[in-house]
Amino acid sequence: APAGVTLVIQTAFLGDVILSLPLLAALASRHGLVDVVATPAALPLLEGHPAVRRVIAYDKAGRDRGLRAFVRMSRAIRAAGYRRVYLPHRSARSGMLALLARIPERVGFADAPVRWAYTRRVPRDLDRHEAERLLGLAGTPSGPVTFTLGLTDRDRAAAAEWLRAEGIEDEFIALAPGSVWGTKRWPYFPELAARLSLPVVILGGPDIAEVAAQIQAQARGAVASGAGRLSLRQSAAVLERAGVLVCNDSAPLHLGSATGTPTVALFGPTVPAFGFGPLGEDTIIVEHPSLSCRPCSRHGPPTCPLGHHRCMQELEPATVHAAVTRLLATRGGSRGLRPRT
Repeated sequence: APAGVTLVIQTAFLGDVILSLPLLAALASRHGLVDVVATPAALPLLEGHPAVRRVIAYDKAGRDRGLRAFVRMSRAIRAAGYRRVYLPHRSARSGMLALLARIPERVGFADAPVRWAYTRRVPRDLDRHEAERLLGLAGTPSGPVTFTLGLTDRDRAAAAEWLRAEGIEDEFIALAPGSVWGTKRWPYFPELAARLSLPVVILGGPDIAEVAAQIQAQARGAVASGAGRLSLRQSAAVLERAGVLVCNDSAPLHLGSATGTPTVALFGPTVPAFGFGPLGEDTIIVEHPSLSCRPCSRHGPPTCPLGHHRCMQELEPATVHAAVTRLLATRGGSRGLRPRT
């Protein structure tokens, strides 16, 4: 790395990487383009981003798993000669990686497990949105969070062509039924699709193939599934055009915040107060009004600890449909295929 290039180590989940984008932009405006260590899943989002010079893939759960690969990565980072590193992910592994890489200035949160390894510790305000907390690492004053995805004309053209090929040429609703965490998944996306009069576009990875098929079987009108077929950047370009996004507390929620898409966000085992709710004015949060067991964990466990999963089971499709209708009415209808700049 050229002298003075800044490194950011962000190997958390994809949603966390999306919420780190305003931080990357703030750091780039101060120090110049930054390098980022991230998992392979985040590479498509970061490569070509206007704030990023280089992305270093760290497959910590795959081929780079284990101590030997960790040491190898720390040596590679040390050889690059970074002057400073920012650590939005409060993991011990990230902190130790920065320490072993002998980066002189190490900036992270004051409540991180290995905060002693940082040269500067920043308080983490639990009352703010996560994107605002992350911006705090750069010392940015609180204010509206601005996302830049760096989508290209090619990304948008590919999204438009895919929509045309799938017969989605009008206003549409985007549904993102997936989540890494089992209890965060709302079970009634197919039933919601059966109530929607607008075309439906399904977004997500190949892991949602089964529920995507169920949505396609029950949808009233045109429906297209991009599950496992669209790249992350193409999915974002599709979201730019959506009238409303309906999603769980998961990465698509944050992608919707980044694209400014009106969003109906469904919360079950987690709560928006954790700081991971949708950003923007055109959002509606749907959650159970009265369960003493909520929230049951920070992320949402694979299965309900009490065995009933009422937090999601009792969110009725009619309630979510009403939220979609309300958002569309507030906006004067969907914006159809008019992308935002």
